[in-house]
Amino acid sequence: MSEIYNDSIFWIEVAKIKPNPFQPRREFNEDRLRDLADSIRQYGVLQPLVLTRHEQEREDGSLYVEYELIAGERRWRAAQLAGISQVPCVIRAGGDNDKLKLEMAIIENLQREDLNSVDRALAFERLVKEFKLKHTEIAKKVGKSREYVTNTLRILALSEEMLDAITAGHITEGHTRPLLMLIEHPEAQQNLFQEITLKHLNVREAEQIARRIANDRVRKKEYILDPATMELEQKLAETLGARVQVERRESGGKVTIDFFSTDDLRNLLDRLASGDLGSVFIATLPDQAMPPADSIIPSEPIPQPDPEDELYNIKNFTV
Repeated sequence: MSEIYNDSIFWIEVAKIKPNPFQPRREFNEDRLRDLADSIRQYGVLQPLVLTRHEQEREDGSLYVEYELIAGERRWRAAQLAGISQVPCVIRAGGDNDKLKLEMAIIENLQREDLNSVDRALAFERLVKEFKLKHTEIAKKVGKSREYVTNTLRILALSEEMLDAITAGHITEGHTRPLLMLIEHPEAQQNLFQEITLKHLNVREAEQIARRIANDRVRKKEYILDPATMELEQKLAETLGARVQVERRESGGKVTIDFFSTDDLRNLLDRLASGDLGSVFIATLPDQAMPPADSIIPSEPIPQPDPEDELYNIKNFTV
């Protein structure tokens, strides 16, 4: 019987089919469903759904049959919208195993690339928690690397707000990498997230900021800057509306200002040229407040790490 089920296509009434309780997809785009429904009205369902078959007993002792989806829920939903009464199906024998239902639903969506990264991570998490699968085992089942599975699961460490933004398409899966680099610094992570969403930063720009923050952390570990200079750095950043870094040297120093577009650069130049910088430069430091260069000393004799090393530190990301 299993061979007949697995190799044959049956026409099953749509009303007798129940959705897969282990479906990893949480969101179904209504516009795309309507487009698919229009196509189904014209051409029918071209790819069979995959079901399991269950015999149920009524109170009077009679039997009736129900079918449960393993794969093809989107086609099933669109067929309902299209008003189709029957759809082609393959009945999977031995499909009562809950793990199998989840595995097949994940694999089908991955093959079609229909899962967003959050839904994919939640599906992997179920395989880990409910079915005790290791990352390497999941990787083999979905045809991906162990690193792919591990890094996908790490997305769930982000805040609910960030996960919702990924699901809604406000930020991409690529943006999660620089955000995860700041997982141990929630305030900096939240600031970066806001910059990504408000300024529509691309992934490369977000990574540059994450790298700069990593560099700042290294700088703060290496040097004890005087409070007056740090205060001016903060005021300058607030006045310009940009990320600013002040570095002291033996003679003078250097100011670095971030910008993300040509318009940003023009605005900065216009403000510098017009002197429209508010009161930031009024609070100049008296000579006695400026510490001598030799007072800015390393807090401890540690070698200077490469910011790239910090960005790709294994504690922050799986490599």
